[in-house]
Amino acid sequence: MPYAFTELGVAMLSSVLNSPLAINTNIEIMRAFVSFRHVMALAKKEDLAKVKKEIIAYIDDILEDQNDINELTSAHLDVIDQTLAELQTEHKTRKNRRPIGFITSEDQ
Repeated sequence: MPYAFTELGVAMLSSVLNSPLAINTNIEIMRAFVSFRHVMALAKKEDLAKVKKEIIAYIDDILEDQNDINELTSAHLDVIDQTLAELQTEHKTRKNRRPIGFITSEDQ
């Protein structure tokens, strides 16, 4: 499943969807593509290179944060697994207790 549509994909989608909301959305998306082409035509290569570096740095920061979260979550899950394993072994080694509640003669 793609994360974005191409301009051609949006044009093809607009031929299938006929609701007013879909038509207006497709018009706005097509306008965005036209604006993007206009900016690309007028932009200097140096400016685009600078923006590209900024975007890459921003994405790298996001991925670093995501990795930190994943490592922290992994550490927490390891602690939970260890604790559950300890509780299971503790439960198995416990002596049988007398049941709590009303005891009938059949239970003895």
